[in-house]
Amino acid sequence: MGIYQTIILSLFVLFICESKGGRGATFTFVNKCDETVWPGILGNLDLGSTGFELQKGASRSFQAPTGWSGRFWGRTGCKFDGSGQVSCSTGDCGSGKMECDGTGATPPVTLAEFTLGSGSLDFYDVSLVDGYNLPMMVEVRGGSGSCASTGCTEDLNQKCPNELKIEGGGACRSACDAFGTPEYCCKGEYASPSTCSPSVYSQIFKSACPTSYSYAFDDATSTFTCSGADYTITFCPSTASRQKTSKSEGSTTDESGSGAASGSGSASVQEAVLADGSWLANLATGDSIRRHHPFGAAQFWVLVLNIVSLTASFMQI
Repeated sequence: MGIYQTIILSLFVLFICESKGGRGATFTFVNKCDETVWPGILGNLDLGSTGFELQKGASRSFQAPTGWSGRFWGRTGCKFDGSGQVSCSTGDCGSGKMECDGTGATPPVTLAEFTLGSGSLDFYDVSLVDGYNLPMMVEVRGGSGSCASTGCTEDLNQKCPNELKIEGGGACRSACDAFGTPEYCCKGEYASPSTCSPSVYSQIFKSACPTSYSYAFDDATSTFTCSGADYTITFCPSTASRQKTSKSEGSTTDESGSGAASGSGSASVQEAVLADGSWLANLATGDSIRRHHPFGAAQFWVLVLNIVSLTASFMQI
């Protein structure tokens, strides 16, 4: 094969790798709680499990394919009867089994939500919209862009107003779940950012966990983006994780729309993610398409320039 054919073939292979991607993202679950947690998974594509046991100090990883969209949560206080039926004190998915089999969590529950790929970006958040049951942190490994950590490391069960506490105090309900009114649930005449404002209850959540969703339209400081990354979801994260989160709470959105936004810089994230107001609704329906890059654009063009340089060298020989 001649030198020019080799160059063309190399560029073609690089182009295919750059444009197609294909490995998706790896989700790693880590349990730093003092008790066993049973994570639940609800998504548009199969990860090989929809619920599993994660003992204290244990971890487990799953490979998510291109285009995956869904949510994770932790179930606590799960009990198994003699027939294998399961019921959990918090986060129960109602399947009666270890696997949730396509059913979501019963509030109140802390959620980690992901949409892998809108263009080349992943969107992710930790949400308290359905209440709170466990501290949770999402940390990013690799990737490019803002890629900030986010989560709720505070024990909100200790700060939960009495009217939101569940029996036994193992979780804290949202105001929507507790009272069911349109103004708390952002429904009916309150179903838009302009009419649904933070409540005194959501402000308690936001004060404790500034980068987490506290109510349905809390997008500006709660939606994060990254490209080509893997993610670690930690239950009951460590002090080091809390420090990392506090450093990233002031992140702002750049012109490309990546990263979480605060203040007047939030428009680009909201325009990109919430143009139709469907960010939360679409998380488990897979409306976005991911094009994951096994290496970034910068690395791609470095390789191209190296090939061009080699070509020039051959031509001089």
